[in-house]
Order: sequence, then structure tokens, then C-alpha cells
Amino acid sequence: MNRIEKIIEFLNQQPNDAFLRHALALEYLKIGEDIKARDLFLAILDQAPDYIGSYYHLAKCLEKLNDKAAAILWYEKGMAAAKLAKDNHAYNELQGAYEDLIY
Repeated sequence: MNRIEKIIEFLNQQPNDAFLRHALALEYLKIGEDIKARDLFLAILDQAPDYIGSYYHLAKCLEKLNDKAAAILWYEKGMAAAKLAKDNHAYNELQGAYEDLIY
């Protein structure tokens, strides 16, 4: 059984687990299933807007999909969420990627 199948098996038992869904989205990115990854990241952040790590990966995925405007929006949302969570490390990573994209 591959990693994706294992994660899906776990998700069948815990369908709203943000960590498992995030892990599955990352696996989809690895195999080039960017749309599936994007949709999972969006679902995670819809249900758990405090799951800070997904903002960065969603925005990077959107960049890869050539959706610069959406990527900028999600970097901005991620920076706001990181600031609210007092997660300076995540804030700095999001800000760096954001600035790389807009400048």
C-alpha cells in the first residue's frame, strides 16, 4: 500500500483530521496532482483557518497553477492568520514567499 492509500485509509476513520488532509495534499503535490492538492488545502482552511501551514502550501500550489492573484490573496490571509496565532516563523515564511512573488 502506498502513502496516499494509507493516508486515505486513516482519513476514512477521521475524515476531518486537518493533519491527515494536509499530508494527503502534500502527497498529491509530489505526484503532480495539483488540483487535488489545491482543493484539499482549500477545504482544510475552510474548516480550520488556524491550520497555518496550509496557507503557504496552498499559495505555492496556486503559483504553480499560474494563479498569481489567488496566491497573493492566500499569502495575505496566511500572514494575517499567523500574526493572530503569534506564529512569527510561519509569518516570516509567508511574507518572504509573498514578497518574492509580488516583487
